[in-house]
Amino acid sequence: MRGRRDPDVRHPTRAGACTPSLPALAATLVAALVAAACASVPVAPLPGPSDRSLAARCARAYAALDAAVDVAGVRDAQAARIRDAPSLRVTRFLASFGPSLDEPLAFAQWRSLLEREDRSARLVEIANLPEGATRTLLATLAAEGFGAMPPQAFVEGCGRELADAATTTAGARAALVARAHVPDDYDDVARALGLYPLSRIVYATGVRIYEHAVRDAFAANPAALPATAVTYAPAPWPAFPPTEAAGILARSRANPLRIPDPSEAELDQLLAMHAPTFVVDTRDANDRVGRPVFGKDAVATTEPAAVVFGRAAHTRFAGVTRLQLVYTIWFPARPPAHPGDPFAGRLDGVIWRVTLDDEGAPLVFDSIHPCGCYHLFVPTARVVAKPDRATLDEQALVPATLPAIASGASVTVHVEHATHYVRAVRTSGSRSPASLDYRIASDDALRTLPHPHGGTRSLYGPDGLVAGTGRAEAALFWPLGIRSAGAMRQWGRHATAFVGRRHFDEAHLLDRYFTPAPR
Repeated sequence: MRGRRDPDVRHPTRAGACTPSLPALAATLVAALVAAACASVPVAPLPGPSDRSLAARCARAYAALDAAVDVAGVRDAQAARIRDAPSLRVTRFLASFGPSLDEPLAFAQWRSLLEREDRSARLVEIANLPEGATRTLLATLAAEGFGAMPPQAFVEGCGRELADAATTTAGARAALVARAHVPDDYDDVARALGLYPLSRIVYATGVRIYEHAVRDAFAANPAALPATAVTYAPAPWPAFPPTEAAGILARSRANPLRIPDPSEAELDQLLAMHAPTFVVDTRDANDRVGRPVFGKDAVATTEPAAVVFGRAAHTRFAGVTRLQLVYTIWFPARPPAHPGDPFAGRLDGVIWRVTLDDEGAPLVFDSIHPCGCYHLFVPTARVVAKPDRATLDEQALVPATLPAIASGASVTVHVEHATHYVRAVRTSGSRSPASLDYRIASDDALRTLPHPHGGTRSLYGPDGLVAGTGRAEAALFWPLGIRSAGAMRQWGRHATAFVGRRHFDEAHLLDRYFTPAPR
């Protein structure tokens, strides 16, 4: 795996294996190092070439595909691989169902969703293989009887066969559920070496100062648009009745796990209904919304385009699975505010998310940058914020609240120049003279971009990071355990708290900070 740890080979440490009698800081370091060592445990051996059963041939074919993908460096990091289940991948949301999969129909749906995650990733990886690696792989697949199959058919057929093999008995299914977890994006070794239990005290002070500054900036933001503002508004879309969203959500959750799972066309409708208007204070080219591309130097940049990248996500709030709509805008860079600015770097953006209730009305909005930084929440009156806990860990940063918003309604998000901080969120707003209609593209399109050396590559590397977007701030924040702090990241890889642990895609994130408002 070219020197990196992959999620599919991480194992939980056995109880009692890491409990020497040492001072607290040393014990933390030992535990982290043991966990890293456990990550190298190999998977089960492959069947020999004499075994010509379909399951054996599929296992060897998938092993060959994995080897080619890893050598070429085109592994997709969006979902975590699962040890001894090569055709299944898991997200934090799907892992959260582990304790509630006793019913056969619920388990079957859950397994199907794991298959979907792996199928999506493998098709991306196959598409991004260089030509030479593809030829070599095709020869191996031909020897197993799959050489003439289109990638979709190969992945669907072998994926199902291998998933069946991994879930043949009740014991195998229980073991799969136990292994289906997503390692977090914090580096415990770095935290141990950085004396995190002590250093977090200093960093927590800085976090509180930043949070006060954000609240002050929201409070001071003028209602009038600056002359340099450019408004990006969703392109006109056929009007839908307010009940349309509720109908889509009700129909799409008619499944054993009660997960809202709209069709592609229905998702397009919902994304259009709730698409925010972005008002960007545009002082130079770095503030122009664009489409990520690979430049001639094969490093990511953007080309000017009024495009917003959308995707669906899910969370579990107050015992109910909620659909989330996610919108991302990209900028060429965050320019330096002064010489040596540690936060400046290539590529920048804003991720905006809306969590819907059963009627399709917004419950909570929240936002980060693609680095996972600057996480803030803008709740509506449909939820109530919980009191802050007595801890140094980061709490929900809530610089503004909104009234209850109707189903299908959207908001206006005001973005600062250069830093691209969100500085205001309003339920209505006027278009500036410089207004552009944007279209919504699939966020997954960024996983297969044309590459200047030929073929396609994902915007994101096997580690989930966008190469070339690192910031000097990583040297400041490494004791907090976030790898390459400030670099742009793939969906599913966003750690959002410097002090504490928090991920943007956690299944119970909203439950940490909010409860439903009384009706």
